[in-house]
Amino acid sequence: MASSEQKELQKIKRIVGIYNMIPNLLWTALFGIPITIFCYTFLAPKATCILLGVSLAPIFFPHSFFDRIQLSKKADWYKKIGVKYVNTFAQNGSILNKMIKKKYPNFKVISNTRTSIRKQYYQTYFFEKFHFSLFLFFTMVTLYAGFQKQYYWVLVITIGNLLYNIYPNLLQQYIRVKLKSAVSDEKLL
Repeated sequence: MASSEQKELQKIKRIVGIYNMIPNLLWTALFGIPITIFCYTFLAPKATCILLGVSLAPIFFPHSFFDRIQLSKKADWYKKIGVKYVNTFAQNGSILNKMIKKKYPNFKVISNTRTSIRKQYYQTYFFEKFHFSLFLFFTMVTLYAGFQKQYYWVLVITIGNLLYNIYPNLLQQYIRVKLKSAVSDEKLL
């Protein structure tokens, strides 16, 4: 690849990275602030640390665990429950891709190389582990709020958990289902 092409590709990757930070920061603030307020106000710091520590365990789970808990092997099922709609507002989602493609028409999140497809496939496990860990934390905090009869917080944290953790995990499963056939060669998996 020529030097000017490499520079252009690096520039595009930087811009894509910046664009992808926008939904990440937005969703993290929108759903992270309420649970932070709850924990700061109603949970002892030691209890918060214990719950966070317990919720980090899935980071160390093997990919096979996430394959076993995958809810469907069919992309249509995920579309029916609205996962494709969630992708509209996610990092590398359709809104961001349209913005990037306006400026760089040849840009693709995944190039048609096995390496690119494989990288995207395995990246879904990373994102799923992250959101599964947060799902556990949000769930434990929700249970605590329920035991404390803090029903407003139960509702707020549950909605946050659904939108910030459950749907993003389903999105990762959906992406894996779509990419599975492209990486199903035993040498790749």
